[in-house]
Amino acid sequence: MDKQLLSLLVCPLCKGKLKYDAEAAELLCTFDGLAFPVRDGVPVMLEGEARRMSEEEKLEKAQKKTTAE
Repeated sequence: MDKQLLSLLVCPLCKGKLKYDAEAAELLCTFDGLAFPVRDGVPVMLEGEARRMSEEEKLEKAQKKTTAE
């Protein structure tokens, strides 16, 4: 994912920063606990398309550094 694009994207619900999980191809909002899919390089920023993260996953992802590629 392009670093410049990632810096412009925010969570559509809370307007917070997102982290990119390259392995899962998802943009993560640890505040709301949502994982937005990235399909064919295009972020799908719709709440209805987002996956809800478990509390354990939310904590793990909030602490883990993710990389933008």
